[in-house]
Amino acid sequence: MTTLDTIEHETAPAPQAAVIILHGLGADGNDFVPVAHELELAAVGAVRYVFPHAPTRPVTINGGMVMRAWYDVHGDAGVRREDEAGVRESQRQIEALIAREKTRGIPAGRIVLAGFSQGGAMALQTGLRHPERIAGIMALSCFLPLTDKVAAEATAVNRDAPIFMAHGTQDPLIPLARARHAHDLLTGLGYRIEWREYPIPHSVSPSEIRDISAWLQRILA
Repeated sequence: MTTLDTIEHETAPAPQAAVIILHGLGADGNDFVPVAHELELAAVGAVRYVFPHAPTRPVTINGGMVMRAWYDVHGDAGVRREDEAGVRESQRQIEALIAREKTRGIPAGRIVLAGFSQGGAMALQTGLRHPERIAGIMALSCFLPLTDKVAAEATAVNRDAPIFMAHGTQDPLIPLARARHAHDLLTGLGYRIEWREYPIPHSVSPSEIRDISAWLQRILA
């Protein structure tokens, strides 16, 4: 298994918390660096942000073009379907990033797994199944992958982990209804979800960044 390349930023020396942020399809780890700089987490103390680059692979839905992607995406009667083998491979690589933070002195309970779009799907995929209680899961403008396997594979220890989900009401890439379905499924399984909708397309807004800051401050306080 290859080790993911990452960009890192520490808000101060000796961080006591880590936020791993997974980018979307076709982007890379640089995508959310500016957003992280806008987060107001001084009250939390020193934080390490980790921005991994997804592997490059051909993406079927984009004509086989090679790009950074956490997994391949197929079209099925107009519906995008994730490649399960790719999802699980990336899950293992993200787990390795969590393990690395632990070796650097940050316990699982101080690690937040976050992501946007395909990265948000991977944050849910990995965070719900992680064997130790993590600080929380942030899933932005995304959906829940491998929905038919979540109930059986999710770990009980993260059943009460805080989850922040947000979506744009004008998103043309991932319909709002698909994100709401993920919310409803997880709520039905007993997860605590802070849900937000914003009048934006497939993007992040200033008001969303403020809400993210407030949520992170609460769970990392």
